[in-house]
Order: sequence, then structure tokens, then C-alpha cells
Amino acid sequence: MLGILSHKEMQDLLLNNVTGRIGCRDGDRVYIVPVSYAYNDKYIIAHSSEGLKIRMMRKKPEVCFEVDEIQDLGNWKSVICFGRYEEIHNEKEKYYATKFLVSRLVHLRVSETAHLSHVSEEGEEESLLPPHIRPVVYRIRLQHMTGRYEKM
Repeated sequence: MLGILSHKEMQDLLLNNVTGRIGCRDGDRVYIVPVSYAYNDKYIIAHSSEGLKIRMMRKKPEVCFEVDEIQDLGNWKSVICFGRYEEIHNEKEKYYATKFLVSRLVHLRVSETAHLSHVSEEGEEESLLPPHIRPVVYRIRLQHMTGRYEKM
């Protein structure tokens, strides 16, 4: 049976997961990439080093974000969120966004790209890092969500 997820079911799916995919574009090209994230009812919070994804989102901030849970081909849930990329520049806001993200990821084995050990109290250590390796902390301001499921 195919169906539509309720708003609460979509929120639960976003809250219960920490890996999703961002879809962004720069004109003719579409780029989809997995990211670690935290969800707080209004935003998807994430971070990244400078690269193609960040350049594309700066150029065209309208993005798509997708999360799914797949048990098998007949039992799955998927949420697609549409929103706007917003880079967080304010140091205090950046600190709290990073702290929130870390609190969601701390119990997981962390990869090199998700590692945030260089950020401690109010961003004090981050300023010691060269600009090319400082993470870009950003949020996706959610504007609309849609969710589907299949259950056999």
C-alpha cells in the first residue's frame, strides 16, 4: 500500500535520522550529496568544508533535502523538503548551531568530513584554523515538505 506521510510522521523521520541528501543546482547541473544533519522543526543544520556544494548553494540558495528509511523494496518512508540555504556567519549563532549538530552526532562513529573537534567554547579554537579548512556552518530554512511511504 502506498500512502502519504502526515506532518508528524515527516517530522519523526527527520528527527530519527542524521544522514540526508542535499540537492542543489548551478544552472544546467544538479548535484546531490549526502550530509550529516540535525533537524529542529524549522531548519536542517549542517556543516561542510568549502567545495562544490557550498559554491553551488551560495549561487542558487533554493535547495532540496531528502531523507529516507528503507527496510526493503516494499517497506520504506521518504521525506523531501524544499528550502533555502542560509550560511551562518554570526559567531554566537554558529557556535550554538554547531553545538546542536554535535549533540545529534556525538553517539555515532564520526568520519573525517563530519569531525568537529576543532570547535570548543564559543568558537575560540576555530579562529586558529586557516580559512581554507574552517567549516561552513549552514542551515536550510524549510519552506515545504512532502512525504510518502509504502508498506506491504
